[in-house]
Amino acid sequence: MKTDVPLQSRLSDRIDAARDDLVALTQDLIRIPTLNPPGDNYLEICEFLARRLKGTGFEVDFIRATGTPGDSERYPRWNLIARREGTQAGQCVHFNSHTDVVEVGAGWTKDPFGGEVEDGKVYGRGACDMKGGLAASIIAAEAFVAEHPDFAGSIEISATTDEETGGFGGVAYLAEEGRYAHVDHVIIPEPLQKDRICLGHRGVWWGEIETHGEIAHGSMPFLGDCAVRHMGAVLSEMEEKLFPALAEKRTAMPVVPEGARQSTLNINSFHGGLDEPDADFTGWPSACVPDSARMVIDRRYLMEETRDEVVGEIEAVLNHLSETRPNFRYDLRELWSVSPTMTDEDAPVVTTVSKAIREVLGKDPEFVVSPGTYDQKHIDRIGKLKNCIAYGPGLLELAHKPDEYVGIDDMIHSAKVMGLVLIDLLAPAPNPE
Repeated sequence: MKTDVPLQSRLSDRIDAARDDLVALTQDLIRIPTLNPPGDNYLEICEFLARRLKGTGFEVDFIRATGTPGDSERYPRWNLIARREGTQAGQCVHFNSHTDVVEVGAGWTKDPFGGEVEDGKVYGRGACDMKGGLAASIIAAEAFVAEHPDFAGSIEISATTDEETGGFGGVAYLAEEGRYAHVDHVIIPEPLQKDRICLGHRGVWWGEIETHGEIAHGSMPFLGDCAVRHMGAVLSEMEEKLFPALAEKRTAMPVVPEGARQSTLNINSFHGGLDEPDADFTGWPSACVPDSARMVIDRRYLMEETRDEVVGEIEAVLNHLSETRPNFRYDLRELWSVSPTMTDEDAPVVTTVSKAIREVLGKDPEFVVSPGTYDQKHIDRIGKLKNCIAYGPGLLELAHKPDEYVGIDDMIHSAKVMGLVLIDLLAPAPNPE
């Protein structure tokens, strides 16, 4: 394309001109309620994105993660990979975004799926985590292709499922199918802020503890053995010993926010006694001593720790109670676990995004690590690709909160950064004069 205007300037101007389109695209994505669990509207959002990306020359591939956790005929795990080939051989740059969002929760003053625009922000569940990032990557790729159609290599944009529940029906499945074998660079537009590069994340270990008792009539609890009381002893032991010990563990990883630079444990759920009744049932529970109590725990750990140490700390709590508390019996089950991961600061994708941030924002990026895992874990562990980061618009502290939003200017700036990355990696030759 013959022009006196540098490619970088043309791309920036095109992204500015696409501001209304970027907002509308983000709104359209928010208005498709892809709640997970259970996995609503995964196919619908893939079909929407396919129509959009086919219109700008991308070839699209629908992939169902058959047999993965949560996949069923009612809630099929559909993923999309869109690919645009250049006119000559070169590298592959892949933008990966998850389409699923968490439950709405209480406390909203906006319509969670309305995509309302106010004060330069787009509101809605998934606005920052991470449909705003997905929209920004699409605008960036479309602008780059429009201004430099004769690029070298290829661009891929994927829309994947189930990141909020581990990613096993999304990126993990695609990695196992070899869908990243040809990819050179991966950018995941998670909301870590437009001037940050996220190098990785802490490790995670999810487990279920079950305590056992003996059922009896609730009016004569001395004839039974209350499993909930046994679980209460577990919680007491954790409060007294485990939580303080975890608070003393610190990491050299640049985890944000500051509170996440220690080891943490969250009680994800607790259930004891009778199963919860059907929503249509309006009666009272029967009088029984609970013979089972279950607790799911979410343990986030540091690069300086190992999975075996994490499990050993939980086992120490339970074994101590087995030795000191009469009739204490338990089962411990691992649900899933992932080791910490962190890309080197001198990795190609890191240096390229750093350069783009300096050009767009006029400042050096901050290197951070996420407190929670995201799909980099599968690209690293299964896909064997270390050249992967998270970079995208949005404030991390808004994720999963009521009145979640993404800033429009932040999306514009992030799209420009992504566009410059494409120029550096896929159009490295000097601009024609």
